[in-house]
Amino acid sequence: MTRRSRRTLSATLTALVLLAASALVAVCAIQLALGETPLPPYDSVADLLHGTPWSAREVAVAGGVAAVIGLVLLLAAVVPGRARTTALDERTAVSVRGLRNALRSAARVDGVESAAVKVRRRRVRAVVRTRRAVVDGLGDAVRTALESRVGEFALARPPQVVVRVKAVRSAP
Repeated sequence: MTRRSRRTLSATLTALVLLAASALVAVCAIQLALGETPLPPYDSVADLLHGTPWSAREVAVAGGVAAVIGLVLLLAAVVPGRARTTALDERTAVSVRGLRNALRSAARVDGVESAAVKVRRRRVRAVVRTRRAVVDGLGDAVRTALESRVGEFALARPPQVVVRVKAVRSAP
């Protein structure tokens, strides 16, 4: 059970563009039905479009822009998004955000000033900062704590844990 991110931005932008175009067409149709001059004058727009040859630069640019927008929307629909959950078994899952927060708190062992954790499908990367001058053994302690916490979650595919220790140098 892997839930993927939604494509809300591309769907919202597409919906807004289609809504604006539909509203413009509806307003023009209502104005023509009432016998008024439409918002964009139909005759001038039609004359401009009929007078533009297919070989004009504007037509090529408009076609290129439409093709790029269509390709971007197609890729947004086809390419899978980032997983929002990690499977525990075939029926249950844990959110990646919750797992990251749990691992971040587990990484704060004695001597760790701050911890940043990134959770991916096959790897957990932790960068911990310390004020210690000697960092021997701190990385192993953090790795052991993280592996223990990952073991508590009983993930279907436990990720590899990678720890990097940075010593924060205080200004004299």
